[in-house]
Order: sequence, then C-alpha cells, then structure tokens
Amino acid sequence: MTRDHLKISGPEDILGFIPHTLGYWPCNSLVAMTMQGKRLGATLRVDLPPEDQADVRHYAQTVGDYLEADEDADGSLLVIFSNDGWEKRDGEARPDVSPRPVETSAAPHSELLAAVEEVLERSGTPVRDVWLVGDDYWRNAHCTDDSCCPRPGRSLDEIRDSRLNAEMVFRGSSIGPGPDTPAGRSAQVKQGTPDPLVAAAQAAWSGAFAHRRASRRQFDAVLEAWNAVLAESHVQPPPPAVSGFLRASLCIPAWRDAVLVMAAAGAQTAIQGAAEFGVFQAESDDDEDGAPYSPELTGQLTGGIPAARHSTREEAARPLPGSPVPNYGEVLLGVAPRVPDWTSMDRLEKLLVQLDEPKGGEASAAALTGRGWIEWCRGRGSYAHSLLGQASDILPGYRLADLLNEVVRRGTVCGWAGRREAAWQKIGSEAA
Repeated sequence: MTRDHLKISGPEDILGFIPHTLGYWPCNSLVAMTMQGKRLGATLRVDLPPEDQADVRHYAQTVGDYLEADEDADGSLLVIFSNDGWEKRDGEARPDVSPRPVETSAAPHSELLAAVEEVLERSGTPVRDVWLVGDDYWRNAHCTDDSCCPRPGRSLDEIRDSRLNAEMVFRGSSIGPGPDTPAGRSAQVKQGTPDPLVAAAQAAWSGAFAHRRASRRQFDAVLEAWNAVLAESHVQPPPPAVSGFLRASLCIPAWRDAVLVMAAAGAQTAIQGAAEFGVFQAESDDDEDGAPYSPELTGQLTGGIPAARHSTREEAARPLPGSPVPNYGEVLLGVAPRVPDWTSMDRLEKLLVQLDEPKGGEASAAALTGRGWIEWCRGRGSYAHSLLGQASDILPGYRLADLLNEVVRRGTVCGWAGRREAAWQKIGSEAA
C-alpha cells in the first residue's frame, strides 16, 4: 500500500491531527499517541477518571496495555483534554490557567500523568511530550517558563489554523460531534419517517425467506446481491425493492454475520465459515426446484420483487482446495485476514447507514451493530460503544450487539487496529 505523508512542523499540528483521527474533538479525555521514530502511530482516547476516585496505577497500566498493541512503537505523546486547572479570574470571561506549576502534586491530573509516564517508560515507549488543552487555550504540561510558554497559554486558534489541520480538511476529513454528545447520538440515528415502500418490500422478502434460511442457494443469492450493491458508490440508497431485500436478509443472523465477514475477508471465507457452522441443509432438502429469491439487479439497481430464479455463484466465492481460510471468530475479532478489505468495509458502513430506518426494528438493530463492529475494527471504540448501545436499545437482548459491546467495554483492541500495516487509514495518509 502506498501512503503519502503529512508533515508535522510543531505541536499545534499534532494537536490538530488528533480530532481528525478520532472524528471529533475530545473532552475530559486522555489521548495517547504512539510514535515510531518521527512518525505518529496509533491513537488512544480514554475518559479521565474522577480525581477523587482515580486508581491512577491501574489506570496507567491499562493505558500502557492498550499501547502495547503497536509493537513498532518506540515513544509516545500524551494530551489531556480538560478544563481542569483553567480558571476565570478578575471577572474576565475567558479562562486563565492556574498560576500553580503544572508539575507539582497540586496540579490537576499530575499524579495520573506521572503514573502513565512511568508505565510507558518501563514499556519502552517513553513519553516525549505532554500537553494540556482546554476550551480556549493549550500549553505544554511541563513548561513553566513564561518566555516560551506564556500564560494562560496559546490560543486554540493556532490548532484550528494549523497547516496540518488545513491539509486534512482539504483532503476531505471532517470533525463531527462526539459520539456521546446529544448532537452525536442524534447524528447516528436515522431521522424522518419510515419509507412505506421499503417496509412493504422488506415484509414481502421476509415472507419469501421464511423457509429458505438453511438453503445454500438462497445464501449464495443473498451474498451476490450484497456484492452487487457494495460495488456501487452508494451516493443514493438502493431502490425500495433492493433495500427491502437487504434489510430482510439482515434479520437472519447467519446471513447478517456472513455479510460482515464477506466485507472484510471475501465471499469464500463467508461461505466456508457458514458451512462449518452447519448453516446449510442438504441440497436435496431445498424446496421444489431450489430456485432462490433475489431482486433484479441492473446497473442502476432497479427492479421489483420477481419470482424465484436460479442463482449463479461467483467463481471468486468458491473455496480453493488447500487454501487457508479464516473462520468467523478470527475475522470478527480482527485476527485474520492479515489485512482486511477496508474499501469494502467502508462501503458496507455507508450502506448500513442507508438501510437503517426511523423507529428501528430488527433490521435497524442489525445495521447499527454492523456499523458498531466496523467502528471497533477501525479502532474507534467510543463510536462503537455508542452504536452498539443504540442497537441494544432498539432490540433489548440483541445478542451480537451485546457480545460486541462487552468486547468494547473490556477495552479489547481489534487485531487490525493494533497493527500499523493493517490499521484503517481515514484518508489514506500518515503523519510524520
């Protein structure tokens, strides 16, 4: 993979890069970034613990454990995004940083920072610099020299106007609301009213699928339809008949899982994994002529609900004898393949947004769960947690959402996110 580099010329570039990496401007957070020589590596964001309840040693070790996933790291950077320690004084509306030296034990989060720095030093990724970022100002956490670090700090405009931030915006990156904010949660939920045509098509397809859940031919037809739609740009949602077909297929767990696996690891892996799970019944048990149901897919993805038709399996989907094929668990945890098909996964995420519908239902829970899984694979645990939580709210007890949310809650890092050569690149570039 060819990657172009974004040049960093100062701390304001690093601080401006962080919100683009996360997708939002963090607050009440510790952000840790690994370094590989002079290049930035992985980015970790964790909530700051309440100071009166903080077990800083355990917290620091947890941060260190997360960063160990970047095996090539030889250094790290820390940033505290918080208004703690920034005070208003003299009746002024703007915040001022407290005059107490930030490295003393009285400074906010100083004990926590010291503990994290100690852990990272022992792990071979010593902290090279630490910054504090408030709502209006930022400064180096360990600098008390007013000649180079004037109080109350440097304006946040230096970060917003940094060269790297401008370059990221030019390349199409944007910074949205945090996933746990009201605006962020609202942005993740489909607004408006359900499309009656899609709802009707979904109901019709669900009826057609009722006796085809274990059919190998129907399974192939479902994957073929998803493959065809994922090949499109998804500027516009698929027509109602196709959207209804895809939504109905998401309501069958074995098919839903196969779609996720196929996006990351290909149709061959999805088919073989389903066979190993015993999803298919004997071919002779397929009803009558075994012709599967599928929407008519043209170049514009138009058409109505047709009668059953025979499906032709793509050659690429046929398992190759003797070739190693990862199982579903390896794919869903990001252990295999070595590098997933990020282009297909990004397209799937966009398609799942379009397939979600106001007022939810099982298909919406499945779409939110798929999006949550993709965000976790990208290394964006906050977004994953929010989306998976919404799926569970829509359909309490939705098993895949609950299982994945437990993985996220425990702080498990997706295997792909922990390896530089496999990790998702938001705009296909690195910072150095």
